[in-house]
Amino acid sequence: MRRLIEALATTPLVNQRTEIVERKGLGHPDSICDGAMEHLSQVMAREYVERSGAIQHYNFDKCLLAAGSVEHRFGGGRVLAPMRLVIGDRATFEANGVAIPVADVAREATAAWFRANLPGVHPDRHLEIDVALRPASPELAGLFRPGGGPPPANDTSALVGYAPLTPTEQLVLHTEQYLNSPAFKARFPESGEDVKVMGVRVDAAVTLTVAMPLLEHLIESEAAYFQRKAAVEEDLTAFVARAAGGLSTTVALNTLDRPGAGIDGVYLSLLGTSAEDADSGQVGRGNRVNGIISLHRPAPAEAAAGKNPISHVGKIYNVLSHHIAGRIYAEVPGLAEVYVWLCSQIGQPVDRPELAAAQVVLQPGVALDRVQSRISEIIDAELAGIGRFTADLAVGRYRVY
Repeated sequence: MRRLIEALATTPLVNQRTEIVERKGLGHPDSICDGAMEHLSQVMAREYVERSGAIQHYNFDKCLLAAGSVEHRFGGGRVLAPMRLVIGDRATFEANGVAIPVADVAREATAAWFRANLPGVHPDRHLEIDVALRPASPELAGLFRPGGGPPPANDTSALVGYAPLTPTEQLVLHTEQYLNSPAFKARFPESGEDVKVMGVRVDAAVTLTVAMPLLEHLIESEAAYFQRKAAVEEDLTAFVARAAGGLSTTVALNTLDRPGAGIDGVYLSLLGTSAEDADSGQVGRGNRVNGIISLHRPAPAEAAAGKNPISHVGKIYNVLSHHIAGRIYAEVPGLAEVYVWLCSQIGQPVDRPELAAAQVVLQPGVALDRVQSRISEIIDAELAGIGRFTADLAVGRYRVY
């Protein structure tokens, strides 16, 4: 394993003049795919352990949500055609002589995620689930044979994580979480789950452009829509001002609206998600594993949701790189920013990446040799404990979207 620790001669993002950050919320079609497939991954991991004694080979990260069709009207529309969710990639259908009901588990787990997270979507009526999983290749399935120690990496892949989040990144993340929180939904039951937040910072001024549909069965007219929108915008603006951390803020909600255009000039939803008729989704097109899409940061080469948590480095290193970066930043004084890079070589143990590198932006007056050994210790400790990490990853103790 090669290890590299170097200092970056760059301005920390928080001190740069511009910054663009996005978050796709719970009901966004891309987030739906990430959320449903990650839930399926956790359920299937438990299923394999219960039926065969160990997690077997699977990957559910090739998922497509195709939009349905609805008829909109004030006071409530109707579904014309259901959404279609296609679950693709590979799974183990038999292990140790025991048949695994993969398709049944996939349908039940996916439907359960929709029921738990999108109250307007009834899977039996509004969703078709197409399980297009096929058996794993013998070569990759062989990675899961008992042998002691961490399994071999199932791919050659490079991932990157960083810390800390800037105030703008935190603001964008917390704004979506606020809008989809139980407390907000209780105050504004007409608000849908398909939230998207785009933050643009220039110097110390941030503009948040927010899209969030209102549920048409609770909106009786165009006038009622704009009245409720104004109430939502007032509440949201007050939250953003409190959460801004010294930034000056502007909030713009549903900027495509056109007063006077009736049903065609407002953002309404029947089910709470644009996947009902306007937008499709895929795993990996949404948030990175730290919950945001930050355009000024390096991006990983892999999606994480739905992947196997035991051997797929596209998931393991994706989350672990952010975890290590966060720990380095928290425990090593004198750092302004931390970037951690992990690159695997297929077939090599997951605790021995081909490259483990940390790039740090030092605070003024801090020398690299003062922090280098402690950074190395943290990287080595995290890689040595990768078995505990992947066990926690398998049961959902780390965010992946």
